[in-house]
Amino acid sequence: MSKKLLGWKEIPFAGIIPNTPTSLEYKTGTWRAFKPVHNKEKCIKCLLCWIHCPEPAIIRHDDDSIEIDYDYCKGCGICSNVCPVKAIVMVPEGE
Repeated sequence: MSKKLLGWKEIPFAGIIPNTPTSLEYKTGTWRAFKPVHNKEKCIKCLLCWIHCPEPAIIRHDDDSIEIDYDYCKGCGICSNVCPVKAIVMVPEGE
């Protein structure tokens, strides 16, 4: 039986989370205004985006390629700012 993942609107009042760790239980990606878009051709697999992402939103694969998990990405733009080759750009949500 799989556990139902909760959205950010279902987080308890005042952000009180009685049991930790719970970051993977709450899908918080719906509150972003901008989203990162990854260009695999430009990516040099330096993993700076993965290291600096404050959420579990950058998924690292065995070959050091990455993908963005939009269920958890809040659109902070850190990944885009640390990318030395600008393989990640921020675009308005919905584009």
